[in-house]
Amino acid sequence: MKITAFNYIAGTFGEKTIIPIEKTLPKCLIGRNPNCDFILNSPEVSRVHGIIFYQDQKYYYIDLASTDGSRVNNQALMVNQSILLQEGDVIRIGDFFVLFESEETNSELDSESFFKQETVMTPTPTLNLHHQPKEFIVKCTKVIEETHNVKTFSLVAEPPILFNDASFNYKPGQFVMLDLEIDGKPFKRAYSISSSPSRPYNLEITVKRVSPSLNQPDSPPGLVSNWLHDNFTVGNKLKISPPMGDFTCFDNSHQKLLFISAGSGITPLMSMSRWLCDTKTDYDIIFIYSARSQEDIIFCQELQLMALRYSNFHLAITLTTEEFDSNWSGYTGRLNETMLLEIAPDFGERIVYSCGSAGFLESLQNMLEQLKFPMHNYYQESFGLSKNPQPVLTSENKSSTENPVVVFRKSQQEVVCDANETILEAAQREAIRLPYACQMGVCGQCKLRKISGEVSYEKDFGCEDDFVLTCVARAVGDVVIEG
Repeated sequence: MKITAFNYIAGTFGEKTIIPIEKTLPKCLIGRNPNCDFILNSPEVSRVHGIIFYQDQKYYYIDLASTDGSRVNNQALMVNQSILLQEGDVIRIGDFFVLFESEETNSELDSESFFKQETVMTPTPTLNLHHQPKEFIVKCTKVIEETHNVKTFSLVAEPPILFNDASFNYKPGQFVMLDLEIDGKPFKRAYSISSSPSRPYNLEITVKRVSPSLNQPDSPPGLVSNWLHDNFTVGNKLKISPPMGDFTCFDNSHQKLLFISAGSGITPLMSMSRWLCDTKTDYDIIFIYSARSQEDIIFCQELQLMALRYSNFHLAITLTTEEFDSNWSGYTGRLNETMLLEIAPDFGERIVYSCGSAGFLESLQNMLEQLKFPMHNYYQESFGLSKNPQPVLTSENKSSTENPVVVFRKSQQEVVCDANETILEAAQREAIRLPYACQMGVCGQCKLRKISGEVSYEKDFGCEDDFVLTCVARAVGDVVIEG
């Protein structure tokens, strides 16, 4: 069989012949990464976008959690859904139309070959074509005490996999959903991956204990984090989702980067830094980290070692309280304009990635805007939602001061929403059970069909007009939802 790709915007054309071999599991990775078997060079194509399999004398296509998805014969595919390919089928991948068609092949081809162009692929016996995993079982192999209230949990999959192969294949900066049970109740929580895909034999999450004084009834902040600290140890198992999120420098080719984080917001930036130091020695990285005190510096020794070992990694740490000894030679106080200009005088030439609390990010964003930083080069990830988020107003907003009502048609329930709460938060307040996972508008688990009404978002989450991401949507007037 032959696959032919045509980019209708750029006018580019490419083709490749796939030659099946019996009693193996041939595969053709499609994406923008130079290591893919069929390279589609476009920013609309993910680095590893999809895969074609030959099994049981049939061809199948699977979308591997790509950013923009895939369509076969104009039918949108779910992530990891396998679909049988027939001659003449058209796969839409970004700006490319990929035609699947027959071609006579050489029956005398060496059985060790798989593709023309002298490409040889190794079978992957652990990957199930028809049932790509929607979750993974992982076992804790090590617990590392990073600080007095932060632990790193080192995980391996069961059955074993490499965490950079086609079935998982995460990017530095992404997160996973933990699915676990506490006191007989199911909980799902998102945690950034702190390890790097360049070190694929284990996966690490770094978790901070939350002070009991912050707890609230029912489902307090930190309930899962504190449970992990107190109960999850070597040999224990739990379920995690495939990797999610678009907060990553993986696809960014700009060679001057500025990482700014505070507290536990260091974890996705540590993943990016480890990956860059392992693979991108020509990149220039400035890493600014704010911690309360010396004992609160997460990854302290490793950060110092990276700064000593890698000439392209420049470290600056500031302590926001006066809890430091006389030997401390780093910065003190909250990050400000003077400090930023001293650490990174060329900050305007860099791509900025930042992560921390909502308050920290709001302050940082305001400072960068005052310094005339080009904000199209600014990316952030918030740990914890703002207590008083400002709703995005639309032309459909009503002038009435009455609170909107959301009606869930299927369950015949309704809830009155406050101005600053999401639909999911309002439903949970009234004990209405809705599906959800990441609570950041990324995973799509909370998506419900909208029957009528208008909703608003703080940013564009790419949700279709006929659906609502309840975890980040706010009602604008009365809304009816299928749920």
